[in-house]
Amino acid sequence: MKKLMIWLIGQYQKYVSTWLISKNINCKFYPTCSEYTKQAIEKYGALKGTRLGIFRILRCNPFSKGGYDPLK
Repeated sequence: MKKLMIWLIGQYQKYVSTWLISKNINCKFYPTCSEYTKQAIEKYGALKGTRLGIFRILRCNPFSKGGYDPLK
């Protein structure tokens, strides 16, 4: 399951994220939400990593400044 989720995120980064960047739509966090989720899944496993990724995406809203937010 872990490898599948990491592969899916990689496909998102390769195709969807590249397209969004070409439309000048960028992530306000560093590392990006997809990279953060990928790192979380690699470190904590599929379940906890996905949960951390979802909470990160929920923090990405118009009221958030973004910035440097590494995986802890």
